[in-house]
Amino acid sequence: MTRTDRTDAVAALAERLDALLPQTQCARCGYAGCAPYARAIAQGDADIDRCPPGGDTGAAALAAVVRRTVKPVDRTRGDPGPLVVAVIDETNCIGCTLCIAACPVDAIIGAPKRLHTVLASLCSGCELCVAACPVDCIALDPAGRDWSADAARAARDRHRARNARVARAERIANRTAALAPTAPPTRDADPRGAAVAAALARARARRQAAVLP
Repeated sequence: MTRTDRTDAVAALAERLDALLPQTQCARCGYAGCAPYARAIAQGDADIDRCPPGGDTGAAALAAVVRRTVKPVDRTRGDPGPLVVAVIDETNCIGCTLCIAACPVDAIIGAPKRLHTVLASLCSGCELCVAACPVDCIALDPAGRDWSADAARAARDRHRARNARVARAERIANRTAALAPTAPPTRDADPRGAAVAAALARARARRQAAVLP
């Protein structure tokens, strides 16, 4: 088998494995999404037990494809369980957009300094937005529905579109930076960072005021 043939075989196997993954894009496997994890399994770099959302059934399906020993999901990466969805506390949201940037399936909408909202029907329960929120205003509630095969396919499409959009924006930013004249950094070089810091200060002040007698 030539190197090209091996590369094609690994790519085809990775595609089969990716189709078995839940497409929640939660990164609990240690990879930046389901597709990179599938490639790692296909290449022999990762085991089949690293996907909590897929559960033990999903791990068994992966093991069958790559002909490895069936094993339960590694619970140190998270417990399999019912689908949850993110919910934003409107009273504390500061509009920083960090949750939007963290969402791998484009399930959060909003604008800078404006209230953000989670589209529950699109949320994969990945939990990445919870850690990204600087004011802890995102909670996880039971979804009251199962994560279906159709939802998984739609989430994969949105994740791919998001990745393409982010990559395109980075290319444009890199080209713009290469063409721009070099200038010394200023104190206002990171306006979003300054805005987030100011919003955090206001949020802390509100919380302190709420507990004062």
